[in-house]
Amino acid sequence: MISEATRPRIAFQGERGAFSEEAVAQLLGEDVELVPCRTFEMLFTAISRGEADQALAPIENSLAGSVHRTYDLLLEHSLYINAEVVIPITHNLIGCADSSLDGVTAVESHPVALAQCESFFAAYPKIKRIATDDTAASVRHVVETCDPTRAAIGSRRAAQLYGGLILREHLEDHSENYTRFVLLTTMEETAATADKLSLVLRLAHQPGALARALDPFARRNIDLLKIESRPIRGEPWQYHFYLDLHASTHDERVTSALCELERQTTDVRLLGCYPAARRSVIETHHK
Repeated sequence: MISEATRPRIAFQGERGAFSEEAVAQLLGEDVELVPCRTFEMLFTAISRGEADQALAPIENSLAGSVHRTYDLLLEHSLYINAEVVIPITHNLIGCADSSLDGVTAVESHPVALAQCESFFAAYPKIKRIATDDTAASVRHVVETCDPTRAAIGSRRAAQLYGGLILREHLEDHSENYTRFVLLTTMEETAATADKLSLVLRLAHQPGALARALDPFARRNIDLLKIESRPIRGEPWQYHFYLDLHASTHDERVTSALCELERQTTDVRLLGCYPAARRSVIETHHK
């Protein structure tokens, strides 16, 4: 057993019972000190404030797409991705002990969670949606108010933690609903098993600039997993491009491609080289 003094402190966005807390448990186990953060800004500064050793941030959902705030804050802070984890997201309708689905007139949750449950709201058009900062906080609030006309969308973990009643399970529009989280630290570390590379680059505003930037990887048969563009603040119509590649800096082909990339761009920053999340979570969820 890890002593209290040496347990790693892991920051996550939201309150206890958030899906981010489930991701922490999946990646690092339960024997950690949890550091809930109310906002993404607080999450990304938790380490520099001395409140946490590492931070776990959601970066992508299979239904709702990228978490843009995470991408923007990655560029604003000197943090590195050292690991990632993918967890299945099951949305539950949670009320207080005396509530029932027929009596619910308003449902609150994080906007992303609400957006993943469009079919439910289409089936119950009289139910009002209320956007909040966090799924778990919504569950806690609904249980504390003891108002049977209000419910929240959140995790089973949150329902158990706050004593909520699950009125309906699997509100998500599609069963293939997963969120990918990245573990952030102040030190760049590349594990021997690292097989995923994330970086961000800035290109000159010229025809073919993106194609030239990607060519060093294409010619070396390095698989591009994802590309994401985000606007540069204060510079209208200028963009940063985030890349995820099936690659490792232990591979000479990759280091050679990165050297060539630096000559094709105005700026390149390595966000991390780390082991990709294993598919076992998704495969288990299918069974």
